[in-house]
Amino acid sequence: MVFSSIVFLFLFLPVVLSAYFLCPRAARNYLLLAASLFFYAWGETTFVFVMVGSIALNYVFGLWIDRARGTQYARLPLVLGILVNLELLALYKYSTFFIDNLNYFLGFFGAAPLMLEGRHLPIGISFFTFQAMSYIIDVYREAARPQRNPFNLALYIALFPQLIAGPIVRYQQIATEILERQSRAHDVVEGIKRFIIGLGKKVLIANTVALGADQVFALPPNELTTPLAWFGIVCYTLQIYFDFSGYSDMAIGLGRIFGFHFLENFQWPYIAQSIQDFWRRWHISLSSWFRDYLYIPLGGSRGTAGRTAFNLVTVFFLCGLWHGAAWNFALWGLFHGGFLVLERGPFGTWLRRWPRPLRHAYVLLVVIVGWVLFRVTSLAAGKAYLLALVGFAEGSSLVRPLALYGTADILMALAVGCVAATPVLPRLRELTLTHPTLQSARPYVAYVGYFIVLYTCAVLLSAQTYNPFIYFRF
Repeated sequence: MVFSSIVFLFLFLPVVLSAYFLCPRAARNYLLLAASLFFYAWGETTFVFVMVGSIALNYVFGLWIDRARGTQYARLPLVLGILVNLELLALYKYSTFFIDNLNYFLGFFGAAPLMLEGRHLPIGISFFTFQAMSYIIDVYREAARPQRNPFNLALYIALFPQLIAGPIVRYQQIATEILERQSRAHDVVEGIKRFIIGLGKKVLIANTVALGADQVFALPPNELTTPLAWFGIVCYTLQIYFDFSGYSDMAIGLGRIFGFHFLENFQWPYIAQSIQDFWRRWHISLSSWFRDYLYIPLGGSRGTAGRTAFNLVTVFFLCGLWHGAAWNFALWGLFHGGFLVLERGPFGTWLRRWPRPLRHAYVLLVVIVGWVLFRVTSLAAGKAYLLALVGFAEGSSLVRPLALYGTADILMALAVGCVAATPVLPRLRELTLTHPTLQSARPYVAYVGYFIVLYTCAVLLSAQTYNPFIYFRF
């Protein structure tokens, strides 16, 4: 089940909200946990037991870490806990990737290839595994107290607003709210508004431009033209931002309705002035997770320039593989890691002297090229696409005219997306507050706008318009 579906919007969510606010406070956590497990089981059936097993193991490891504290075996449960979580990821996400690459090398020696039955990738496994790992690490670091109630820990890991698409929530961020929280009317209203904004991002912008991106990337490489290649990657650049940030907005909004306050996950990444700045704004919960649990333990930037470069490249290589078990994801991570290393040297000093528009253009170019590697399904397809971007396209505009793909609705979504990806609209809203008449009318206009967005999304979803779920790849 996904947020942008009729079943969720008009069946699951109303039922859960009604039951939540009608039931006694003492029972609300149990209700939310049951709803979250049902939410996950709706799309993953038996794989809900994989998540339950992960929760049970991490609950035991949390208690073990606390009991072993101060002994010579204090690190043992932490190491075992991390290995078990990584093994879960390896089993379901990377086993086929590993066997395929092993068979490639075995082929040089004439050995028979190893056979492995294809494995289903449980939705959200990367997200809930990272949350579980952050829990046991924080317990070891004494940044969080171990949870004695297994149902409360289960709620933290399985909470449906952020279960399948993030943001990655640290246990210490909501530990108090799991035990004590209030759902005030103001929080409910603000949560609903935030959810509608995210739904609009996903359905009205991301889904619309996704059609253009998917059509172009589905073309054989020899049919690509340079205009089509640029059209496709610009569509994807907006699709992935509004898809990710839209789901984060919906998760933050849902969390607030139930009394949880999740941290922001996106801060206008496409206005960044450097790749360092971009990663401070993009998927903040993930980048901060890698910073706190991998980059800093590796030594961060405290060592030599060479050691810092190694740490950055290692972190982003693994960040790439976290997104998907394929070499194009690893190359995407190395690509970003390489630019982060460059920006720590003389190039970074030179970059800071550039005019802001030029720095902005540099970031957009790097990010867009990176999204090519992220979107393609093979390195060969990525090479062909990048060549098409710089003019070495094999296709003909007579056979594949841009007008065939750049329909009016997609072009409109592109235009709206380019504006909405910047803080222009919030700043315009702030300017309207200076006029007394506009200030008094603003709340009514805003509520009309929220209703129109919700109604339009509902109409499009009920008509079964194009509604891809990008997180199936992760």
